[in-house]
Amino acid sequence: MPPLRALIVDDEPLARERIRGLLHGVPDVVVAGECRDGPEAVAALKAGGADLVFLDVQMPGMDGFDVIRAVGPAAMPAVVFVTAYDRYAVQAFEVHAVDYLLKPFQVERFTEAVERAVRVVRGREDHEGEAPHERLESLLAALKPAPRPAGHLLVRTRTRVYFVAADEIDYVEAAGNYVRLHTGRQAHLLRQTLNALEAQLDPERFLRIHRSYIVNIGRVHELRPVYSGEFEVLLKDGTRLTMSRGYRSGLDRFAR
Repeated sequence: MPPLRALIVDDEPLARERIRGLLHGVPDVVVAGECRDGPEAVAALKAGGADLVFLDVQMPGMDGFDVIRAVGPAAMPAVVFVTAYDRYAVQAFEVHAVDYLLKPFQVERFTEAVERAVRVVRGREDHEGEAPHERLESLLAALKPAPRPAGHLLVRTRTRVYFVAADEIDYVEAAGNYVRLHTGRQAHLLRQTLNALEAQLDPERFLRIHRSYIVNIGRVHELRPVYSGEFEVLLKDGTRLTMSRGYRSGLDRFAR
């Protein structure tokens, strides 16, 4: 069986040299080329000829993720990420990547990553049934920055268009295909589902407590256990809402 052709992509000459040196003598892999930056890598990968790429994540201008986006996950060979990324990203690599090398890596760890990549390329190992390009798509999605929470919500009526500040919301109530924003003694009807609105609100300030309610935690006075694992949520203005048992886990992120 012919050896795999590996492409080394790193903006640091010493890093490329180290990987090239470690691959020397590995019978299952030969170095097919080296790239100094993202644009070079995109051109080389689009030209084909690589079965495996050692891809540095942190490169100036065009990083490793930009390379994957430019080439397209489906057109990428197997990827071993080479990174000095933070722990959050490493957790994503552990779940979605063929393998990764956290700088500075040892020879034993490099050998382990190469051996696993060879098994994946040759079809002797999979990742919970996912194809390599599906893993890359999942990784890009996992590392995508979360959208910035909405500071204001636009409300339209037949005669008015105005903004409601998210900070002013006491709680949100589902009303079919609408939601009702409760702000003090006023209520504003917004044509949106509760699920869609939940994705726009700051999760550090708003908590889903029921299929029909989201509350601003700054307006909560106390939670009183009632029955069957449910709570009565008492707001500072005296409003009483119910927290369903299925939403109790949401409290965990506020338990500091």
